[in-house]
Amino acid sequence: MDEPAIRSEGRRKELFEVAIFLLLIVPSMIISYLAFGKAKFGFSFLAISVILRDIALTCLVVFFLWRDGEPLARLGWKFTRLKQEAALGVALFLPILFGETIIQKVFEWFGLTSNLSRVARLLIPKSPFEIFLACILVTVVAVAEETIFRGYLMLRFNNLTGSIAAAVLISSVVFSIGHGYEGAANLGTVGILGVILALIYVWRKSLVAPVVLHFLIDFVPLVLLPLSRIK
Repeated sequence: MDEPAIRSEGRRKELFEVAIFLLLIVPSMIISYLAFGKAKFGFSFLAISVILRDIALTCLVVFFLWRDGEPLARLGWKFTRLKQEAALGVALFLPILFGETIIQKVFEWFGLTSNLSRVARLLIPKSPFEIFLACILVTVVAVAEETIFRGYLMLRFNNLTGSIAAAVLISSVVFSIGHGYEGAANLGTVGILGVILALIYVWRKSLVAPVVLHFLIDFVPLVLLPLSRIK
């Protein structure tokens, strides 16, 4: 088989793989949207559901890599500059959090809806056990979602489209879909945050800084603030 035919076969294989993955992840994201929207479940139930879902999807990504003989380093799991990359994630946290807040307010000013106050009531842990569960949740979500959206999907979409810009855009759109329950304003905000995380990933060629940044963005509202209210 000549080289163009091999490349074509490889692209068909990756397209089939991504299609299967999206068929698994998108329905679960829609179910999460409905569950949060109806607000019938408690924090513990939702947290455990998200933790198990994200672990399962990450294991599926690892399986795809193992099957194709690809190392985790291809996704950006590189630890040669671990301290520097982690420090960058910490340094970018406050500027990006401030920017995210401004973007959210701009979207709301243009009339886009926001359900953050209602979602916050559901997502705030209210006991020491739920705080502990929230710590596990934000850790798993940061590692899993950056591995999936910035690592795996960007790698595959880049291979399929031949464009890193398209990979950034498509992966960010898919990333934002899972936050539809927070309203249109936050859907757009999360999409922009996804682009920022993707650009950091492209710049650093490492998932460490995006993971640290993602963790801190979730840790403050889901762990730190609720912990300060528990007496």
